Amino acid sequence: MKIVAQVIEGKQSGVISVTPDSNVYDALKLMAEREVGAVIVQEGDRLVGILSERDYARKVVLLGKASRDTAVRDIMTQKVVCVRPTATIAECMALMTDKRVRHLPVLRDKHVIGVVSIGDVVKETIAEQQFIISQLEQYIMS
Repeated sequence: MKIVAQVIEGKQSGVISVTPDSNVYDALKLMAEREVGAVIVQEGDRLVGILSERDYARKVVLLGKASRDTAVRDIMTQKVVCVRPTATIAECMALMTDKRVRHLPVLRDKHVIGVVSIGDVVKETIAEQQFIISQLEQYIMS
């Protein structure tokens, strides 16, 4: 099974981040432009939170706040669940399921080097299963 480092090497998006003082509208615009469901929130190179579409739906839309008047710091998730580059895809799946998150920042020496999404995890899991099925079919046929 692949490890996180192998998955983020293949991603072209890199780390997409905003500052805590950014307004929510600009963060959402960035997410739409980059076609991602979450952005990392950083002060300098220090991880301080994550902002997801779920945060927006629950903490802005449902509370009747305005996106342009709300700072990212006011709605971001501050307790961020992270993984190391050596974590396996299976470990990520278990962590995402247990913590009910869809995005895992990848940390090396306290610096964000990438993000693994639930889509990445599902894609890698399916690829692994297809490989195993193919190998079993070849074994049976020989």
